[in-house]
Amino acid sequence: MGPAGWILSDRLEQDNEFCVSCHLDAETAFHADNRRDFDARPPEALAPAHAAAGHPDERPFRCIDCHGGTGFRGRSRVKLLSAKDAFWYVVGRFEEPEGMHWPIEDEDCASCHDAFDPPAREAWQPPAFHALAVHNHAFDISCVTCHGAHERGGLTGSHFLQPAHVRAVCAICHSEFEEELAQ
Repeated sequence: MGPAGWILSDRLEQDNEFCVSCHLDAETAFHADNRRDFDARPPEALAPAHAAAGHPDERPFRCIDCHGGTGFRGRSRVKLLSAKDAFWYVVGRFEEPEGMHWPIEDEDCASCHDAFDPPAREAWQPPAFHALAVHNHAFDISCVTCHGAHERGGLTGSHFLQPAHVRAVCAICHSEFEEELAQ
């Protein structure tokens, strides 16, 4: 039954409406807002910007493209959680989570974004975050820490960075941001 369930769920996950049928009921404000935002044009958050742009292989962008897990370990983790949720749904005791049990990992982002190309800059401008190699590997900071996927209010010209999150992350090493956060 396990392999058949795995294959069936792989097929069902290809359609965002399958995901929406359980996770985005109208009474669940958190998910209803995410769905409304996902379909909004112009996009006001990173996930809807992905939806508007489409997938790199020219197919529509799907929920599962970010929430599906990468590699066997990531996919297995998602499948186990999905099986547990499906069981509780069938027996009538499913409760919609208020957040993610397992956040999106950097491997999920890197499955499409294999390089973080810093934007061109003028000589007088400081280097962009990803232009400094130490920022890309030395810290235990995930992509979604700074690039809020479903949060509105991010900087559209900077891949929907969330300024408050960015300042908090910078303050880990740069004391000048600690002072700014304290104000």
